[in-house]
Amino acid sequence: MELTGTVVAGLRAAFEAAGYTVGGVGARLGEQANGALARNETAPAVRRTAAGDALDTMIRLFLLQRPVSETLVSKAFPGVDLVALGIVERSGSEVKALLDIRPFADEEREWWVVADLTPGLDGRREVMRSDYVLGIAPASLSLVQLTVPVKVERALDVGTGCGVQSLHLADRVNQIVATDVNPRALQLARATAALNHVDLDLRDGSLYEPVRGERFDLIVSNPPYVISPPGGDLTYRETGFTGDAVVEQLVKQAPDHLTEGGWCQVLANWTCVRGEDWQDRLAGWTTDRQAWAVQREQLDTTEYVELWLRDAGLHGTPQYPTRYDEWMRYLDEHNVESIGMGWITLHNVAGSLDAEAWPYEIERPIGPHVLHRFERREGLPKDLTALHLRVADDVVQETTGQPGADDPATIVLRRQRGMRRAEQVDTIMAGFVGACDGDLSTGQILAALADLTDRPVVDVLSDYLPQIGNLVVEGFLDY
Repeated sequence: MELTGTVVAGLRAAFEAAGYTVGGVGARLGEQANGALARNETAPAVRRTAAGDALDTMIRLFLLQRPVSETLVSKAFPGVDLVALGIVERSGSEVKALLDIRPFADEEREWWVVADLTPGLDGRREVMRSDYVLGIAPASLSLVQLTVPVKVERALDVGTGCGVQSLHLADRVNQIVATDVNPRALQLARATAALNHVDLDLRDGSLYEPVRGERFDLIVSNPPYVISPPGGDLTYRETGFTGDAVVEQLVKQAPDHLTEGGWCQVLANWTCVRGEDWQDRLAGWTTDRQAWAVQREQLDTTEYVELWLRDAGLHGTPQYPTRYDEWMRYLDEHNVESIGMGWITLHNVAGSLDAEAWPYEIERPIGPHVLHRFERREGLPKDLTALHLRVADDVVQETTGQPGADDPATIVLRRQRGMRRAEQVDTIMAGFVGACDGDLSTGQILAALADLTDRPVVDVLSDYLPQIGNLVVEGFLDY
């Protein structure tokens, strides 16, 4: 599908005139129908789009994948031949979509993303084509929300798929290179870019092969990270790499393709191997670079296999038992006891890896917090005693204990933003945080607390400075 300037103008004009935007679709469908559509159920949305105006036509055609009268489609897209473009096909007096074109909003911008149709609507059992191009999905949105908000000269989108990550970067990157091994993905990403007036340098190839010898200020990737046996035929999620090697290579080789101080952010699955600590495995990928790995979820092997077999539409099919057994044997052969799912951010400066499991609710977008956490971690002075700290304005203190007790049994400091962390502290640390109004230095407050508790100052400093450093890095305290 080639979108020329004239065609792009016609499509955009039609979408804009109809109000085919995230807000417009949301208002037309309403909360209940939108929620049902998120569960792949279209019946409520069909009821909400019965009037037959241009917006109804577009929603039914692309989002609900329903046949629509050719007359209504011609009215909705005046002067644009969707059949000739390969966007729809004719069946009698009706047409049906061959591609998914849907709105995507990010901050102040409205875009449209071209991808393959959503499989499994209304429980229909569909086998995806091997070169299937996934559209806007929870994983792609997670990476959008994770990306650090920096303006840079050059960015690389590895495994671009439909091109949604490149859209997100367009307003703050001067040059974007997007790569994929799937020719169909490159074709649809090209259409997405053209439709949104985004200039993309699209290249065919695996990982960093298409950009050998080049460096970038930012690398993002939502790669085909599914850990599956050889022979997986869904390009958007599976590779010929063993285990989690595709993510390992992306992270390990990133410093060779980053400028000094550049960023690499990757969505990832990693194997939790029997007898090995997953944090140690990932530390071997990041070597001596500053990095942060967050495991958002960990699934045992049966849960993992079932998740991705359902995703491929194989549940309940004759192939399901055979594929299930093959997948489990593959994971057993590689001593995999579970699979971690999360993200890795690497900053191309000297440092080490922080790796943690954090399955709790977080603020979205999380990208600004990721950037600030790296800045605080890298800028933390060795001597904290001279700092004049203030409590972040989103920190609250929670206490529990028996009624009438002199002291609470537990004291928890909780952040309302970012990772929304909770840190349990003792009465001395709670007193320290309560005194952080920017007036006294860390050393002065700790000296006063040592005097109040009749403890040597050196012991108080030794016990509490590491905790204070952690509270600064995690954003509880600012300076």
